[in-house]
Formats: sequence, C-alpha cells, structure tokens
Amino acid sequence: MKGGYMGKLLFVDLSKNTIEEKELTEDMAKNFLGGYGIGARVLYDMIPADADPLGPDNVIGFLTGPLTGTGAFFSGRYTVVCKSPITNAWNDANSGGFFGPELKKAGFDGVFIQGAAQKPVYLWIQNGKAEIRDASKLWGLDATETQEALVKETGEPKLRAALIGPSGEQISKLACVMNDGHRAAGRGGCGAVMGSKKLKAVAVQGDMKVPVADPEKLKAVNRTITAAMKDGPTKDMMAGFGEYGTGVGNAASALSGDSPVKNWGGIGVVDFGEEKANALAVPMFDGKYKTKKYACANCPLGCGAHYEVNEGPWSIGKTDRPEYETWAAFGSLCLNGNPESIMKCNEICNRMGVDTIATGATIAWAMECYENGVLSKEEMDGIELTWGNAEAIVQTMEAIAANKGIGAVLALGSQGAADKLGKGHQFLQTVKGIELPMHDPKLAPGYARTYQFNPTPARHVQGGLGLLQGTQGPEKYDYSKTGFLDLALVSNIEVLNASGLCLFGMFAGVNDATMKSIEAVTGWNFKNQDTRNVAVRIQSMRQAFNLKHGQKQEDLQIPPRAVGKPPQEEGPVAGITVDNERLAHNFFNYIGWDEKTGKPHKGLLEKLGGMDDVVQDLYG
Repeated sequence: MKGGYMGKLLFVDLSKNTIEEKELTEDMAKNFLGGYGIGARVLYDMIPADADPLGPDNVIGFLTGPLTGTGAFFSGRYTVVCKSPITNAWNDANSGGFFGPELKKAGFDGVFIQGAAQKPVYLWIQNGKAEIRDASKLWGLDATETQEALVKETGEPKLRAALIGPSGEQISKLACVMNDGHRAAGRGGCGAVMGSKKLKAVAVQGDMKVPVADPEKLKAVNRTITAAMKDGPTKDMMAGFGEYGTGVGNAASALSGDSPVKNWGGIGVVDFGEEKANALAVPMFDGKYKTKKYACANCPLGCGAHYEVNEGPWSIGKTDRPEYETWAAFGSLCLNGNPESIMKCNEICNRMGVDTIATGATIAWAMECYENGVLSKEEMDGIELTWGNAEAIVQTMEAIAANKGIGAVLALGSQGAADKLGKGHQFLQTVKGIELPMHDPKLAPGYARTYQFNPTPARHVQGGLGLLQGTQGPEKYDYSKTGFLDLALVSNIEVLNASGLCLFGMFAGVNDATMKSIEAVTGWNFKNQDTRNVAVRIQSMRQAFNLKHGQKQEDLQIPPRAVGKPPQEEGPVAGITVDNERLAHNFFNYIGWDEKTGKPHKGLLEKLGGMDDVVQDLYG
C-alpha cells in the first residue's frame, strides 16, 4: 500500500493472554476502507451468531481510518465496534480527540480484543509493541483519574487511552468508552463490553510516521478547506460552531421543533417555552464559564471549550462545555432550563463513563413514568422526579453513577429498566432498545429512515436525508423520490466515517474534499463511483452482521411520537406525520436490499465483491 495505513492489525485474546499481529491487506483496505468498514468485515468472521454480547466470545475493536494521523483536516476520529449488549446486534460508536491518531502512530490500524481476563487489565501499545498489563490499581477510578494514573505508571506524558469509568466496570448498559477526558464513543453499551472483559483501557503512545502518498496534494486539499471556512457559503455556520460548539443553536433547536421535548411528547414553544430555551443558549454563559477553546487532532475548527464553574449549587470546578445532544437530553427532553445542572450531569457522565444521550433520555422516560404514577416516590428512593426539576435530575444522575437503588435499575437504560420493572414500556422512545438522539424526524423526516433502518439504529450521524432537511421547506415532506438522494448522502457519510473524518469536514462545504484527501493519502484513484461502491459494501457488511445474529425487519420499530402518530396539534411541526414506510421503501429500492427481510440482494453482493462468504451464508 502506498499510504494511509500502517498495514497491521492487532488481535488480543484476554482469556488466553495472547497477542498476535496480522497484515492488513490492500484488498481489505480498498474494499472496506477503515473504521467500521474493516471492523464489520473482521467481526462478521470472528463473532459466533449465538455469542453473548457480555461474554468472552464477543469482540471489541478500536479502528482508525486511512486519513487518521496523516494531517488531513478533521481526521481525529476513531471507531469502537462490537456486538451490542442492548440490541444483540451490530454496534459502532465514533469519537474524536487524539486517541485515534496516536494508535496509528503506535503502529496499528486497528485492535481487536476477545476473551475475558480473570482480573482487571489494560492493553499497552507503544511503537509497534503490545503487552497486557495488570490494571487492579486502576479499577474503580473514574475516567479522568484513570488517564492520569496511566500516564504516571507508564511514564509517558503523551499517552492517549480509550478507557472505561466505574459504570463500564459495573456493566451498565449506558456505559461508553471515554478518551481525552471528555470525548466518548457513546452509544450501544460498548463500555459494558469492555467491563465484561475486565479491560480497563487501551493505552497507546507512538512516534511512528503515517505514510502519505502525496503530501503536497494533501496540503492543497487542506488549503481549500481553510479557504471555504473563511469565505465559503457555510462560513457563518462554521464560525458559529467554532466559537460556541455544537450547542450554538440550543435555543433555536428547542423552539423550532428540532430538539425533542418532554420525552418526545411535548412541544418546544408550548411546553418548554422561550425563557427556558434561551437559558440554554451557549452565548449566554460561555463568557461566564469558558476558560479556553480546544480542538481535536488535525482540526482547523476547534468546537470544544474548557469551562470552570465555581458557584451555585453545582460548583464542579474545571469541566468541559457539554455538546448539543447533552444539552437537549438533559434539557428540553426533561423540560429542564437550568444550564448548571446540565453541566453537572455532563461532568458526572464524563467521569463515570456513560453516554449522555441515553442517560438523559432514560431520566426523561423515568420522569414520564413518575408523572403518570408508573413509578412512585418510594420506588424513586424519595426523589421527586417531576418535569423540569433540575435538582431531581441531578439526584437521579448521581444515583445512576452510584449504581444503587433506582440508579442501578436506570443504569440498564430505559428499555432495560422497563423490562426489569415490568412496566413503563408505553413511554419508551427507543429503536431496538437504543434511545433516540436529539433531532426530531417531524422537522427533518429523513431521520426516521436512518433511526429505524440503519444497521446501527437510533443514530443521527449515520447519514441520509435528515442531515440536509432541518432548514428545508415543505418540499422535504414529498416522499415520492427520496431514495436516490438518501443513498447518495448515506454514501458520503459512510466513507467520511470510515476514513476517520469528523462530520464537520462535510459541513465545511468542499464537496469533494473526502475523495481528494483519500486520493492524496493513499495514492489510489477514488472517485464518486468508488465512494458509492465502498459505502454500499460497508452498509451491506454491517447489515449482514445483523442478519447473521438473528435480526428481523419487524424488530426495527420507530416510536410513534417521533414520526407524528398522532400529529401534534400546534407548534412548528403541527399536523406532520412522517411517512417512514415510504422513506424505507425508497431507500431499500435504491441500495438494493429486500424490503421484507432486509437482505442485500445476491446480485448486489456479487457485484460489489469482497463478501463471498456473506453470499453463501444468506443464499446458500
């Protein structure tokens, strides 16, 4: 391979205490690119269909993309893949920061870990060498403490780690994988999978150079992106994200119908109101709490910010500004207009290592249960979990972190808690057990298809029409011809994710930046048709994993509230019912999957190549 890859994958078996290097072939790289593409191809082979997601047969992978660590702008992402303990099917979770590039510089394109250790361990990788080390002294530490302890133990101040906090150790279904203190591979319970393996961390440090086929061409692409951010059509949007982060539109989203309200049963302008919505506007408190901006690796934007909160009932000191999804999950979804309480919840989530989206949504579900007498005050351990009660939200968050009483139940997630309690299912807002993210399909209908039928359900960053439609007019509700554009947008995001790029790379407004960056780094010829072929191959590989593990189309049901069944009677999306069935029909027709079974057509798989075993498994 000319560039973009270190050419090695690492395979670790914690039950056998073995480590093995394997070559990453050029065919594998060209067919599946990186990230969850290579992850899906490998896990399809490694994980038996009847594997317990929290058992030793499950495999968790940490994958980079060809652009990771190369200096390509926005290339700070990596992906965690596994069989989800929530859906019992495919799971991928994406994170920024610095871990991905450091793993690449340490000598590997990806790491796959199976088995389970007898006692806590961590994996230490440095400049092409790997070893399994005892983590008994790290067990019980929060995410921030673990990072500091790893640096001290190894003597490497440049060390980066993907790790779990106490919630992962406790096998919480809300648990995620943390890195850099505030970045999270958040969805699907991947932190619980690490905890089940007694794997506290994957720590990496490296000084190896990632090869780039044409450095000057890559620099030219970066210059084009810089120019577009300065003078292009999306310059104002990018400037807003750079200054205030993903929460720049908190207030507008809560009032426009973008942010879900009151566990998806409310209306922003009615139930939440302008006063609470404006209280969550980042410019209102950035000047009060922000101490410094920060950016992920190779990022020209810098959407992050360090905060310091030293006053009020939740004085947490140094912390980090929450992301939009966190503001909405603990804010409008719970009718909570207190920003300091959300910062407190965000800090607990970061330290304990739990997904803010799923956790906020689980608390909103519990709120509706409480308001309707499904959960009593006694069952809530005395917490009066009423709508908008900021103090009660923090108390519930602390109970989840402590994993005691009602907190231990809610740590299972809303679906797990409903199943455990045997009630409250009517208030769940989940697809296959995964809580919906914080963008409403009634405003951007394309999200309905993505949430319901993407191989990784209930994700807002998996591509499709939803990302485009938030600011469109009535034409977005024309479902007659959505398939072609839906697939085209999915293809762009699928390749962007697999290559190691951040979604902001697309928002910069340089349409061919991903393709040109891949060409510059790898030396390949990579055009529009290559993007389409690679994307459909990756989507179909992830879908094949789900089919192998028993997923049925009827398992994938989107909550009626999310698609306006019945429609809201007032507000910005009044009268809207999303035709999610037509959106799915159009998409399946264009991608080449059977609508009733979800199976990719045999001819499609044969044409794409690289999946002969999948054809055999599906069609004999």
